[in-house]
Amino acid sequence: MDYLSPEVAVLLTAVGLVAGFVDAIAGGGGLLAIPALLAAGLPVQAALATNKLQGTFGSFSASLKFIRRGYVSFDEIRVPIAFTFAGGALGAILVQTLDPGFLRSLIPVLLIASALYFMFSPHISDVERHQRMSHAMFGALVGTSIGFYDGFFGPGTGSFFVVACVSLLGFTMTKATAHTKVLNFTSNIASLIFFIVGGNVVWEVGLLMALGQVIGARLGAEVVIGKGAAIVRPMLVTVCLIMTVKLALDAYAPGWGRAVLAFGH
Repeated sequence: MDYLSPEVAVLLTAVGLVAGFVDAIAGGGGLLAIPALLAAGLPVQAALATNKLQGTFGSFSASLKFIRRGYVSFDEIRVPIAFTFAGGALGAILVQTLDPGFLRSLIPVLLIASALYFMFSPHISDVERHQRMSHAMFGALVGTSIGFYDGFFGPGTGSFFVVACVSLLGFTMTKATAHTKVLNFTSNIASLIFFIVGGNVVWEVGLLMALGQVIGARLGAEVVIGKGAAIVRPMLVTVCLIMTVKLALDAYAPGWGRAVLAFGH
């Protein structure tokens, strides 16, 4: 199958760039990347695995930008990284043997809750708040569970990490976004390893989109550094609501998704 005609190659690179930009700010880039991969003709498992490859490049690019600007404290995040890696690996292993369908009905509810939290909480700003949980406990509970979710299913991972960092660790929005990208990269790379072992990654497509991801993620990270809560908060609310609608349509009106893909062809 010709995944990489010149037109498709340009389109996928552009999608990777936009997805990387959105992901660096608020997460949710997979909402753009996965439909594009499916429309390009990749089977579902290959689309999921290839999306994880290109997303890993994006999360690494954004993480590197935040680290170089001094927004990431590895003393605070070392333990959460270890637990997140373990959770991501376990999720990727289990998703190849279990049906993730039960999560599809739960995630829209969690996303709506996240959107409401960001819209109405008076504590969402670029002022650090009281820390409610130790970093070790955060890693064991939050890192493991969200890392597992990312490896097993994925949509909304960045949003959930930001909510957790702000509400439990007292981080500012900018600091929470920076640490989220490092944790997101951790769960991405952990799950990608097992998708590679499963032989589902379409490398030429994933690496092409990764080029766009790297550029978009760096641009998005720069926007976060410059604008902080002023851009992250509304973007997170918007992305959460869009993901909720998308996942609800997938679960309860799958014909809409097929109609859109058919129209695209």
